[in-house]
Amino acid sequence: MSTTACPLLTQREAASACGVSRSTIRRRREAGELPGCVQDEERGWMIPVEALLAAGFRLNAPAPPEGAASASSAVSAAGPVSAEAVGEDVAALRAELKRERQAHLEARHQAELAAAEAGHLRTQLAAKETHIEDLRTALRALAPAPERAAIEPSAHPGTEAGVVVPGQVQPERAVPAGTQAGPEPEAETRRRWWGGRR
Repeated sequence: MSTTACPLLTQREAASACGVSRSTIRRRREAGELPGCVQDEERGWMIPVEALLAAGFRLNAPAPPEGAASASSAVSAAGPVSAEAVGEDVAALRAELKRERQAHLEARHQAELAAAEAGHLRTQLAAKETHIEDLRTALRALAPAPERAAIEPSAHPGTEAGVVVPGQVQPERAVPAGTQAGPEPEAETRRRWWGGRR
């Protein structure tokens, strides 16, 4: 009677031979779907080839693309899929799509409201700028110009200050009776308050 030893593969070798990830092999082993696995102290878990074939794996299958590896391992781990499970998945996906569309519509509505508010604020800002420019023009009109009349301080107490207009001949002051008609020496040397010369 001949006993043939069943070939054993490490988890890495089994994953490579079956074209799946190591985590798929590990999950299936932990779930008990790969009977006859033994743990070697040096090489780790050893998986019989017959157990891999019995679990539905194909040996030397081409490796799927990286993104599809997780999807195929999830399908192979779950086994055959029922129509009821597919229907539930489709219903869940439709509900999620409906929620995402509603969130998108709300975000679009919020963006439109924000754009309308920004337009309103721009209009108000333009009106305020126009009003400020009108006020500046009014202030310029009210401000005294350098060529306008300046008020001269009174040389004698009790007399009114005279208005000095540049370029205009100033009238003579009335001299009270009993005083000299000439200018006072102090008044000649006194300067105007803004520092100008006589």
